[in-house]
Amino acid sequence: MAAAMDWLPWSLLLLSLTCDSHAFYVPGVAPINFHQNDPVEIKAVKLTSSRTQLPYEYYSLPFCQPSKITYKAENLGEVLRGDRIVNTPFQVLMNSEKKCEVLCSQSNKPVTLTVEQSRLVAERITEDYYVHLIADNLPVATRLELYSNREGDDKKKEKDVQFEHGYRLGFTDVNKIYLHNHLSFILYYHREDLEEDQEHTYRVVRFEVIPQSIRLEDIKADEKSSCTLPEGTSSSPQEIDPTKENQLYFTYSVHWEESDIKWASRWDTYLTMSDVQIHWFSIINSVVVVFFLSGILSMIIIRTLRKDIANYNKEDDIEDTMEESGWKLVHGDVFRPPQYPMILSSLLGSGIQLFCMILIVIFVAMLGMLSPSSRGALMTTACFLFMFMGVFGGFSAGRLYRTLKGHRWKKGAFCTATLYPGVVFGICFILNCFIWGKHSSGAVPFPTMVALLCMWFGISLPLVYLGYYFGFRKQPYDNPVRTNQIPRQIPEQRWYMNRFVGQSGRISSITFLASCSLSSSSWWCRVRKSASSWCTSSSVQRITAGGGGISWSPGDLRSTSLSMPSFILLTSWTSSSSSPLSCTLATRPSWSCPSGFSRAPLASMQPTCLSARSTLL
Repeated sequence: MAAAMDWLPWSLLLLSLTCDSHAFYVPGVAPINFHQNDPVEIKAVKLTSSRTQLPYEYYSLPFCQPSKITYKAENLGEVLRGDRIVNTPFQVLMNSEKKCEVLCSQSNKPVTLTVEQSRLVAERITEDYYVHLIADNLPVATRLELYSNREGDDKKKEKDVQFEHGYRLGFTDVNKIYLHNHLSFILYYHREDLEEDQEHTYRVVRFEVIPQSIRLEDIKADEKSSCTLPEGTSSSPQEIDPTKENQLYFTYSVHWEESDIKWASRWDTYLTMSDVQIHWFSIINSVVVVFFLSGILSMIIIRTLRKDIANYNKEDDIEDTMEESGWKLVHGDVFRPPQYPMILSSLLGSGIQLFCMILIVIFVAMLGMLSPSSRGALMTTACFLFMFMGVFGGFSAGRLYRTLKGHRWKKGAFCTATLYPGVVFGICFILNCFIWGKHSSGAVPFPTMVALLCMWFGISLPLVYLGYYFGFRKQPYDNPVRTNQIPRQIPEQRWYMNRFVGQSGRISSITFLASCSLSSSSWWCRVRKSASSWCTSSSVQRITAGGGGISWSPGDLRSTSLSMPSFILLTSWTSSSSSPLSCTLATRPSWSCPSGFSRAPLASMQPTCLSARSTLL
């Protein structure tokens, strides 16, 4: 009875945590309720690129700055990811529309970029950098719309909507570089059901952006920081010349839409992006390959063992039966202690430490405790779990070290706690020096590095010693077979069995991989999943992005007389209520337009590369 009463307080505590679980998305993250015209702060996170893999701070480029720059206090995971969350001058009010607002403009004067600033902006654009913003902890996303016709009927078209994180900083066309200087924010809100005498509250459930490039001459600004944008497709994009000063306006607009999406489900849009599907495909593909190779290896081993056992059963002479051959030659030396038992046990302990950390992280993530709404929580949890899992790694390493006839357990514990983490820390420190030289936000600051060292020697090292002490005192593992006292002599190997000769295959492998990479980039278009690019299939009939659209038919594509394999380069498209859709298609190496299309001026969208497969033509 007393034992049951001891569990009563804990049971009540767990029940109290689950009573109001419907009001929270993850433990510790509560929704923010906004009233009409309440400020919704838009913050910048960083600039990222899949080409350079180097993140940068938002204000590393000459964007408009507020009167006072304030950086958000970040946790360990956010710092290690390169996030530098900072406030921006965008002024957004709940459920309040803004047609066009000018940033950092004084007396209707445009912003002037120096030659150095223009060169830096042009460099970031050519490196395919994306800008990441957040509103109410929701990252900004760019909408991609794909209209497909799988049944061959033009009247029955299916719409597929995809989203990607951030928006593209700009785009290039031939030798010209253009900057997205106008942002059209689209924020979705969910109205909470309240009683009649209470004021309505709103919750932000989605944050989208449509980037546009509009040249200086087409923007009409007034003294109240408002502006007027050109209508239709008469506008030209804002070019950035890296060899001279450039003048431009930074503008934005805000549009609000009511949505049926509830606050608890607002992250579903981001978790179902195409990148996630690609990652799942890669994981499944890797698992299938591992199981396939394991099956082949198991079949080979089983056939070998069956053959050896059959040979042993055929022996008539008892003396011949006692003579060992095949895999039984080494049965008395399999469990012989290696030359460096301390290193082996240390590596095993680090592996157990990593395994326990990954297992707990996956389990906690499956419970929803590591939601993406908690920025940096995954990496922070992984770092702390690795430190605390040192007790299990030390226990496993200590017991194995004693099994391998080791005696210096203190030195073995220190090796377990420092060998693998020390190698990783040394490599990261060297790489961090290069990242520092690039002035990237991905560089770990010195105080954070000192904090990691304190965690390493203050948490992980003592726990490893504690686990190693108890593991070394534990009974050693029992070997299934007896180890011979005299080691079996290893016969002299032939010259082509030397380990250095076997390593020579790496050179040819690296050369082959490099050739495949170059061939892939030369013959197949690199698909850039953005608001202006898409990889087509045989069923695609129309693509829209950023408010523009394009439509074509397979007959139009046949008229280009493409050879297989070939490419179709979609350079621009425009759409308005008064003019029909138009675009420019081209093939390498010469330009040509299919029937029904005419060349159009470059719009604000990034040139799109569409792979033309045989099924499409």
